[in-house]
Amino acid sequence: MLVGEFMGWNFSVGKGGAMGSLIACWVIGLLYTCVAMIDSEVTSTVAAAGGQYAQAKHIMGPLMAFNVGLYLVMAYTMLEAADALVVGDLLTAVAGEMGHDALDPRPFVVLTIAALAWLNYRGVLMTLTVNFVITAAAFISIVVLFLGVQPWHPGEMLQHRELLTDLPYGWIGVIAAFQFGIWYYLGIEGTCQAAEEVRSPARSLPYGTMSGIITLLIAATMTWYVATGLLPWEFLGQAATPLYDAARVTGVPALQVFLFIGTLFAAIASANGCINDASRSWFSMGRDRYMPLWFGAVHPRYRTPYRAILFLIPIAVSFAFTGLLDQVITFSILSGLLGYTFMPINMWMFRKKWPLGTIRRGYVHPFHPLPAIVLLLLCITTYFATFLGYGTQLLAMMCFYIVASLWFVFHRYKYVRRGDQFTMPWSRPRGY
Repeated sequence: MLVGEFMGWNFSVGKGGAMGSLIACWVIGLLYTCVAMIDSEVTSTVAAAGGQYAQAKHIMGPLMAFNVGLYLVMAYTMLEAADALVVGDLLTAVAGEMGHDALDPRPFVVLTIAALAWLNYRGVLMTLTVNFVITAAAFISIVVLFLGVQPWHPGEMLQHRELLTDLPYGWIGVIAAFQFGIWYYLGIEGTCQAAEEVRSPARSLPYGTMSGIITLLIAATMTWYVATGLLPWEFLGQAATPLYDAARVTGVPALQVFLFIGTLFAAIASANGCINDASRSWFSMGRDRYMPLWFGAVHPRYRTPYRAILFLIPIAVSFAFTGLLDQVITFSILSGLLGYTFMPINMWMFRKKWPLGTIRRGYVHPFHPLPAIVLLLLCITTYFATFLGYGTQLLAMMCFYIVASLWFVFHRYKYVRRGDQFTMPWSRPRGY
């Protein structure tokens, strides 16, 4: 999910200035480190498709599981729409630089989502292998840009002394920046969606999640350092493709080409991963009858949740067609944030029902309950940050999830077969 380094994070600069964005980057990095630690322990034990949805189903109960599944689907589908928007905007911008008339980005949006949906339809091994390769290429482009601006010679290309300012909106601006600081890391929790499709979940999931968050922390800091040294914060705070714009400012054609490829690859890789993650969550909800059972089908040849993949395509396309990148990002962030708020409660209940030593864990996160407490406090702070800039969207999303919960309780729950959901060979919970 390296796309956050190529777009979206920079809206935090518009909220809190360059230094406020850096503070948000590291504070939200702490939030996601807690997410990664908690996720690694629970998911290495609950090795089932659906990730956090499967965790809630086994630990907290059906209503929470339904909501968590919906959070995941909405977060990943909105992220997919934002990625497709960036692909369309980037290609039309490059076409304009080459002297072509203004192009409509919507055909590129449809083509991107359709091609990646076909890739996911054909199989998870090919999907995730392609993702690994193009994400690695995107990360290399960040390293190339970092080395290309010669950070060991400050003042030659990087102009931090002239461009870095005090906090333009004070500390309230720093808090407001927390919302878009999430974009650096959003999606790292999606590693656990492939729990049923890896050889050794107890080893692979913690390793993938923890190594992923380390990679993102390094890339996020490098991204901030380069972009804020090349672009004024007033421009950076509203740019659609900040790293590509930073490469253009250097005047080095090779860097511009590298960052065009890197931005394109990062957006495609993120959208590809989002289709994989959202479809697994929707498939799991269908298989457990939280949604119509029709969605719980697996392709007889490719062994993929093909109906869930196809169903979510028009939803992603419709949001991408709005063209409102910051609004789509906000909807994705809010759904993700609701999912993170569930994690501390889930962790406390997990340790209480199954203390250490009662069931086998692939990974045990240290310092419990400190990471859960820190995560909950940071989530509450980020809700306030979102309310400062997007209060209407926050209230609309909350109303949507309340209505969906009522629909589940009064209509859908009667179809759920509770006994079929508990697939883990655990001992009876303590106290039950």
